[in-house]
Amino acid sequence: MNRKYLKYATIALLGVSGIVSSCKKSFLQLQPSGEFAATNYYANPSQALSAVVAAYDPLVTETGGIDNTYSDPLGALNAASDDCFAGGGSNSDVTPWQVINNYTLSPSVGPQDQFWAIDFQGVNRTDVLLQALPTVPGLSADLLKRYTGEGLFLRAHYYFDLVRLFKNVPLILKPLGLTDVYTVTQASPDSVYAQVERDLTTAIADLPVSVAAAENGRVTQGAAKALLGKVYLYEKKWAQSATVFADVNGTPGGTSSYGYALQAHYGDIFSPTNKFNSESIFELVHSGNQNYTWNNWDQFKSNIYVQMVGPRSYKGPLYYSGGYGFNPITPQLVAAMKGDPRYPYTIANIDSLTKATPGGGYQQSYQGTGYYIQKYAPLMANVVTTGTIDLNWPNDYIEIRLADTYLMEAEALLNAGTNNARAQALLDAVRARVGLASVPATLDNIYNERRLELATEGHRWFDLVRWGQAPTALAFKGFKAGLNEILPIPLNETTGLSKIKQNPGY
Repeated sequence: MNRKYLKYATIALLGVSGIVSSCKKSFLQLQPSGEFAATNYYANPSQALSAVVAAYDPLVTETGGIDNTYSDPLGALNAASDDCFAGGGSNSDVTPWQVINNYTLSPSVGPQDQFWAIDFQGVNRTDVLLQALPTVPGLSADLLKRYTGEGLFLRAHYYFDLVRLFKNVPLILKPLGLTDVYTVTQASPDSVYAQVERDLTTAIADLPVSVAAAENGRVTQGAAKALLGKVYLYEKKWAQSATVFADVNGTPGGTSSYGYALQAHYGDIFSPTNKFNSESIFELVHSGNQNYTWNNWDQFKSNIYVQMVGPRSYKGPLYYSGGYGFNPITPQLVAAMKGDPRYPYTIANIDSLTKATPGGGYQQSYQGTGYYIQKYAPLMANVVTTGTIDLNWPNDYIEIRLADTYLMEAEALLNAGTNNARAQALLDAVRARVGLASVPATLDNIYNERRLELATEGHRWFDLVRWGQAPTALAFKGFKAGLNEILPIPLNETTGLSKIKQNPGY
C-alpha cells in the first residue's frame, strides 16, 4: 500500500471539528469543540460523541476518495445500471461515472478510488471508536452500550459495501500502525460476511428502538435488523433473511412494532419537507443551511447529487435552471415505467415540458434522452438562497425504506419456499399503495416490482449482479460477465510494497 492509503488506515480521527460543525437538523447539530490529537482525544463523554459523529460522516461524504473528487455513490451506481446513463456535459465529464457507464473502467480509472478510500476511512474511524470507547472517563454504561452498537453497525455497513463492490478486501478490525499497512492481505469474502453478521447481531441488542427527533439519522434497532436481513439475502440465507425482515416489517400494509408504515402517497417519500417519514428505516442526513460556496469543497454535507441530475441550461417551470445534466434516464426504464403510477415521481420528461412551455428549453446532456431523475430533482421549491445555490440542496437520501424491505422479505420467502401467502401480501401492499392490482408473487414479479418501486435509488446494479441478470440486462452498455460484477481495486493499493492483489481480469 502506498501513502494515499495510509491517510485512511492510520489517521485516527479526521477533521472532527469540521464534521461536528457542518451538519444540522439532526443529531449532527452539535457545537464544535475544537481539534484534538488522537492520542488524547477520548478524554470525556462529549469527545466520545464527537467521535461517533465522525464515524457516521463517510456515509454522507460528497467529496473525497484517493483523488479528492466529487464522490456521491448514487451517480456511479445509477450510471452502472440500466436505469440511467452517465450523462453530464461530455464523455469526459466526471470520468469515473463515464467509464462505469460503458464498462471501460480499469484499475487506474473508475469510481473505485472513491468507494474504496471512503469506506475504509469509515472502517478506520469505527475501529478507533470501538477500541477507545471502553476507556473514556465518565462515559455511562448506557452510553457505552449505545455508542458501541452504533460503531458496530457502521463498521458492518462499510464492510458490506466493500465486499459487494470489490469482493476481495482486507478485514481490518483494529487501528493500524504505520508499519502494519504493509502486512495487510485480503480476507475471504465469506469471512467478511461473517464479520458483518457478527457486528450487526451484536449491535441490535445495543441499539435503541427509536430516537428522539433531535437525533434523527442515528442508527436504531430496526435499521440494524433491516441491514442484517439484507446481508442474509445477499448470502442466500433465505430463511434467516425472511425471519429478520418479518420483525422489521410487521403486518404487510400496517404499522410495524418499530413504527414503520408505508406512506400513503408515493411522492411524499422523497420530499425534503417530509424527512424521517414513517417509511424511512435508515436515512442519510443532508442539510441545506450551511451557506456553502466553492471554497468549502472538502466540507459539503448538503446533497449535491440533486444539483448534478438537474437539466442543463433549463428554462421552464418547476426546476432550477442551473443543473449539470447527469444520469439521464435510459429508454429502457422509461418503457418499463410507462403507465405506472410511480412514473411522474421517478422520471421528469424535461423534453416534453420545455416544448409545452413558451420560451422553454434546455441543453441536452451527453447521452441525453430528454428524461431526467425526478426523485432527487432540483426543484425550485427546495432552493436555498444562502451561499451558492448549487451547493446547498437539503434533500436526504433514504438508503433503506419499508417498501424495499417488504420486497426483500418477499424475495427471501419465495426462495425459501416457506410462506408464499405472506410474500403475496407483501407484494400486494407495495402495489396497493400506488393503486395497482395484485399480481402473482413470483420471483420475476418481485424483481420487476423492485425496479419500478426503487428506480434511481442506487439499488438496481446490485440487484442485477446478485440475481445473475447483469450480463443480459447491461449488455447494451458493454458489461462483461465474469469481470464487471465487481470493481477493480484502486491501482495504487496494489503497487509498491502492498500485499493487496488486483481482482481477476483487471
